[in-house]
Amino acid sequence: MRNRLPEHISSVAVGGHIRPDGDCVGSCMALYQYLRNLCPQAEVDVYLEEIPDCFRFLQGTDRIRHTVSKGKTYDLFIALDCGDKERLGFSLPLFTEAKHTFCVDHHISNKGFAQENYIMPEASSTSELLYDLMEKERITEGIAEALYLGIVHDTGVFQYSCASPSTFRAAAALLEKGVDAPGIIRSTYYEKSYARNQILGRALLESILFMDGRCIASYVTKSMMKFYGIAPKDLDGIVTQLLMTRGVEAAVFMYETEPNLYKVSLRSKERIDVNRIAGFFGGGGHVRAAGFSFAGTPFDVLNNLIRQMEIQFQELEKET
Repeated sequence: MRNRLPEHISSVAVGGHIRPDGDCVGSCMALYQYLRNLCPQAEVDVYLEEIPDCFRFLQGTDRIRHTVSKGKTYDLFIALDCGDKERLGFSLPLFTEAKHTFCVDHHISNKGFAQENYIMPEASSTSELLYDLMEKERITEGIAEALYLGIVHDTGVFQYSCASPSTFRAAAALLEKGVDAPGIIRSTYYEKSYARNQILGRALLESILFMDGRCIASYVTKSMMKFYGIAPKDLDGIVTQLLMTRGVEAAVFMYETEPNLYKVSLRSKERIDVNRIAGFFGGGGHVRAAGFSFAGTPFDVLNNLIRQMEIQFQELEKET
C-alpha cells in the first residue's frame, strides 16, 4: 500500500459482507486502524452489521457504523472479504455512490465488482491479503491482532488446506508484534456460551446422514433460535463440527432467516467442489466452503442438493 492516500481522497469507507465472520471483522478492523494511522487527517469509517461479542476486543470496534447516513458520499469505498456487491448489505448504497471503489477478496466466485480489484482465490483469507499489502513497519499490535483473528478463523486454526506456507509465515510475523495467539484462539474460536453449546448439541443430535453416509446435514429454524435466545451470528462453527464426522465428505447446515427462507452453508473435505454447487443455486464462495440462500423447507434444500452432489460423485467415480 502507498505510504499515504492520494491527495484527492479525503474520505474512506470500509465495508464487509453481511453476517460478518472472523475474517470479515478482522480485515475490516485492521484496515480501519491502518488507514487511521496512515492518514490521521482523513475521514475513515467502517460499516458492518452487528458483530459477535467475542470480536469486540479489537481496537476500533466501538466505532463501527451500523447504519448509513442519507446523502453521504465517500471518495473511496473499500470492500473486504465480499464475493459480490449485494453481500455488502446495508452499506451497498455507499459503495454505489462512492467516487472510487476497491475490492480485496479471496472468494473464487468473485468476478471483480469494484473499479479496482485485488482478488486472490488461493489466499487463506482476506486478512492474509491485507497483510501482504501493508507496509510491515506500520503494522501495530492492534492491527496484528485483527489480522491474526481473520487468518485463524478462515483457516480453522490453520487446519484447512487453504493454509499455505505463506499463511504460516504471515502468522509468525504477526505473533512477533505481540499478539496473544492462545487467547485469541480460545476466546474467539473455541469458547462458546451455554446457549451456543445447546444449539450445537441439538444440531448434532438431529443431524442426518445421506448419500450412503458420505454427506451430513442439519438445520435450525427461527423458532429454535428464539427458544435458545440466540441469533444467526451464534451459529458459526456448526457446519465445521458436522464435517468432522468420520466418513463424511461434505456437510450441509441450514438456518432460517425468514419464514421458509434458509441460509445454506456447505463444507467439504477433499473431493467435492462446494463452490460449484453453491453457484448452481446463485451463491458462491470457495472450493471447500461456500453458501447460498434457498426458499423452501430444509428437505426441499436437500432434495435439490442431492442431485448436484450426485453429479460430482459420479464424475469422481469415472476418474477412478
